[in-house]
Amino acid sequence: MGDLFLVRHGETEWSRSGRHTGSTDVPLTEHGREEARRLVPLIRSHRIGAAFVSPLQRARETAELIGLHGVRVDADLREWDYGAYEGVTTVEIQRERPDWFLFRDGVAPGPAERPGETPEQVGERADRMLGKVDAALAGTEGAVVLVAHGHILRVLTARRLGLPPHHGALFQLATGSLCRLGTEHGRPVVAGWNVRPPS
Repeated sequence: MGDLFLVRHGETEWSRSGRHTGSTDVPLTEHGREEARRLVPLIRSHRIGAAFVSPLQRARETAELIGLHGVRVDADLREWDYGAYEGVTTVEIQRERPDWFLFRDGVAPGPAERPGETPEQVGERADRMLGKVDAALAGTEGAVVLVAHGHILRVLTARRLGLPPHHGALFQLATGSLCRLGTEHGRPVVAGWNVRPPS
């Protein structure tokens, strides 16, 4: 069975400023595009059997720039629904809720089109996605690549390792980076994290 590669999209204006970016379809910055392009040699050095991408443009453009083909768009890879915290920074939220912590507390409810998600709801999406990953790995000799967003990939990593969703907090994930989840003695492990080629 092959490895699971995780790619966080390149930088956006909102990721650079620390604004929570869920459903807002913010494009990559030029620096974000360059971050993605620098991953090409890392991706090409592996046999890729299947690839999935979030529907949002920052992820889709990253997938294109790193040279993935036949990528399947999957809504389970969309970023955490931040509800009322969409576009707001952690510093701003903590002015009103000093002890607020996303992975423990979730978000305040937003409008009907953006109601917000709890850590457990994000974990359920991650579990569904991992089911699709396992099916793809069983049908190919290559690795599976997921191109998505920081918080969903952190929760997905926790779930892959058998941890509860809130343990995604343990896996800081930089823009334009590659991570590898593999196995050792039949158990899932982190085999590489926040990998970037030299500038």
